[in-house]
Amino acid sequence: MRGGAAAVKAGSRPPWLGLGAAVWLQVAGGGSSTFALYSHALKVALGADQRRLALLGVACDVGENLGLLPGVLCNRLHPALLLLVGAGACLLGYGAAWLLVSGVAPALPYWLIWFALTLAANGGAWLGTAVLVTNMRNFPLSRGAVAGILKGYSGLSAAVYTEIYTGVLRDSPTNLLLLLTLGIPAICLLAIYFVRPCEPSLVETNSEQVHFMFVQMASVLLGIYLVGATILDHVVTLNDIINYFLLSIMVLLIFAPLAIPLKMTLFPRSKNSATDNDQKESLLPSSSESNLNFEDEDSFDIDILLAEGEGAIKPEKRRPRRGEDFRFREAILKADFWLLFAIYFVGVGSGITVLNNLAQIGIAAGAADTTISLSIFSFCNFFGRLGGGAVSEYLVRARTLPRSLLIVCTQVVMIITYLLFALGQRATLYVSVALLGICYGVQFSVIISTSSELFGLKHFGKIYNFIALANPVGAFLFNTLTGYVYDLEVERQKAGMVDTDIACHGPNCFRLTFYVLSGAACLGTLLSTVLTVRVRPVYQMLYAGGSFSQPRNSGH
Repeated sequence: MRGGAAAVKAGSRPPWLGLGAAVWLQVAGGGSSTFALYSHALKVALGADQRRLALLGVACDVGENLGLLPGVLCNRLHPALLLLVGAGACLLGYGAAWLLVSGVAPALPYWLIWFALTLAANGGAWLGTAVLVTNMRNFPLSRGAVAGILKGYSGLSAAVYTEIYTGVLRDSPTNLLLLLTLGIPAICLLAIYFVRPCEPSLVETNSEQVHFMFVQMASVLLGIYLVGATILDHVVTLNDIINYFLLSIMVLLIFAPLAIPLKMTLFPRSKNSATDNDQKESLLPSSSESNLNFEDEDSFDIDILLAEGEGAIKPEKRRPRRGEDFRFREAILKADFWLLFAIYFVGVGSGITVLNNLAQIGIAAGAADTTISLSIFSFCNFFGRLGGGAVSEYLVRARTLPRSLLIVCTQVVMIITYLLFALGQRATLYVSVALLGICYGVQFSVIISTSSELFGLKHFGKIYNFIALANPVGAFLFNTLTGYVYDLEVERQKAGMVDTDIACHGPNCFRLTFYVLSGAACLGTLLSTVLTVRVRPVYQMLYAGGSFSQPRNSGH
């Protein structure tokens, strides 16, 4: 099914229904963030050392960020088709990992499991691209809030799965992999109808701001609840009835955003109010003239190029300015594009390295239980993503300051955070995890909004997904270093000893790694400062009136 003007759903309720469905897909699609919960089971099943295990973590990062193909196709295919591809990838990828860990197929080779995890994580990229691009186009004036909300719920995914893992699955990696294998495709099939292009909201209203605030508060409440439930499970022994009761509360909180379209159905706005809004919207481009019909625009670009080649018309010399819609090949010629790529490489690539090795970092510091660390990281990651969207909206609207100013702040905090990690002490472990989670989340949401504002929404899928490739590149380099240092320390500790324990203990396991990551954060601080200075005039132009104003793109 091809996208186009005919596929656009009119009305004020469908976008919010799509946002509510997108929340479920973002939570479900974050399965790759649970690697720490089943990584040890994979390590035992494969008989792998830390370097090979770290490369399996990189496989998750590679798959999660190989979004160029869905980024290209999101302009040409209906979001439902992208969701189906993502569901199939999760089914096959996590299914292969389950076959290995469960013992059903214990002889699966290492390379096949690496590919399976890449495929499974790539399924999440298809889901994320479908819901993020669709919802940002449905709410073009609130892209910061939308990015913060959706990436925030994605950040809570690990905590949601951890609650299910400890409360219902009885700490079983096998059952968790089976849940990922069957659960993600099931949610995709249930939500597939609701994630669709809708008539965009072209006027900022008080009710829309209240609705976004409601969703943000609901997500904060969910995050607090998940951390509290995880800690409660470790403090007291809960029976099955209480566990399922806690799970049902979590499910209701994830359903909370759907209260908005439900309210619109039960309490529709008056005709006078609708008429007033229609009069306001008539001053703006209609949906058929808006940036929804991307496939037709791509076809028009091809026609222009053919006409230029035949000499029928003379090509336009003017290139787009920052803030206008860039083609992918135009964006990669800009210094700002590569600054974003480098910042993503340092900030997110180093953060995902810590997340992939969180189980081993905890064991080295004397905290063998990974679930609390993962829940804290997940909640703080969510808080950073949601807060990054909200705070950056204030900066650009009230102060006309670039969103990247937040990245400068988080990179400075990450310098200190990695030095805390280097201490290797249990007393500072949870504080370090919390700080890193916040910084990691802020950078995720801010880079999404920044790239859409600098290079436009027309080719946002391709542009952002290419920038996101910096994540697995950084993760590969940092994880390779991490595994090498870790295994050297294991060999030193086990020298002359007959011990079947393959874990490393003490601060030396990761100290050198964290010194390197702290130095990388210094470089990230410098790069993000340069970007902020460069794009300040762009934001003064885009938000001169206190709200986003799309410049006229006469070059296209």
